Amino acid sequence: MVLGWSSFPIPSDNPLTIAGVELGKKLFFDPILSVNNSQSCGSCHQQISSFSDNRRYSMGALGDVGVRQAMPLFNLAWADKYNLTNHKYFWDGGATDLERQVIGPIINPIEMANPDVFSVIERLQKHSEYPNLFRRAFGSDSITTVKLAKAIAQFERSLISANSNFDKAERRERLRTESERNGFIIYSTEKGDCFHCHGNAGSPFFTDFKFHNNGLEAMPKDSGLMRVTGRAEDFGLMKTPTLRNLSFTAPYMHDGRFATLMEVIEFYNSGTKNSPTVDPMISKNFHKGGLNLTPVEKIDLLNFLLSLNDSSFVGLK
Repeated sequence: MVLGWSSFPIPSDNPLTIAGVELGKKLFFDPILSVNNSQSCGSCHQQISSFSDNRRYSMGALGDVGVRQAMPLFNLAWADKYNLTNHKYFWDGGATDLERQVIGPIINPIEMANPDVFSVIERLQKHSEYPNLFRRAFGSDSITTVKLAKAIAQFERSLISANSNFDKAERRERLRTESERNGFIIYSTEKGDCFHCHGNAGSPFFTDFKFHNNGLEAMPKDSGLMRVTGRAEDFGLMKTPTLRNLSFTAPYMHDGRFATLMEVIEFYNSGTKNSPTVDPMISKNFHKGGLNLTPVEKIDLLNFLLSLNDSSFVGLK
């Protein structure tokens, strides 16, 4: 249990160990994983940004620019409990589990740009420190792709954010402000409709771990989940991002099109667009032009969202 939250499943073949998490952390921040030793996982997933990137699109090891905003990394392991499909990680659900998620960026030609993972394993095996660290974590100094993925996945499972002002209020350590309370009501009711995709009132995760077309475009440029499933009904559907630590994870949406949280609120208030796969929770408001929140209600919703910031997680406290 984590602060009263339900526990997340840990794979029986990859239990969390001190040596494993420490190895995973070292690997996560080591540019040795990129083709030219110029970029680490932490280059695009920076702690100060809640392990995301403050740029709209990250730049890869060879200078290529990506097409999606880097997602934050925390509370990831709960997806294995609440998403029972094979589409859990990345914006388009392209990875089944955290271990597979680890390998994707390493061999992605736009990201770390390695031609294959075996060249990475060879570099690690020849390194002065890594064989010993792998032996401590896994009982053998023989480095494999599986062990590499397991170590970084262990570190990522250890990234838990649970100390925001919202959490403190839930634990009765502080009182919510009146504006936060009003914003929570907007979030939790049909007034704002946020809870349909980001979880019911009191959700510790603020995502439903599912995929939705939230009405960004009349014709989405990114195929989203359909890239993985091949199903037309999944066109433009993207993973619901967490609402935690929003102050640290700008810009917003899968393509980073919104620079501020108020822009996001204004979008849902009056800017959503119809398309063949748009979510019913979005389309139901088209007839009235959106949510029609008042200026005060928008500020209240913003203050509630800001209460989800966990400054200690990003190292500011």
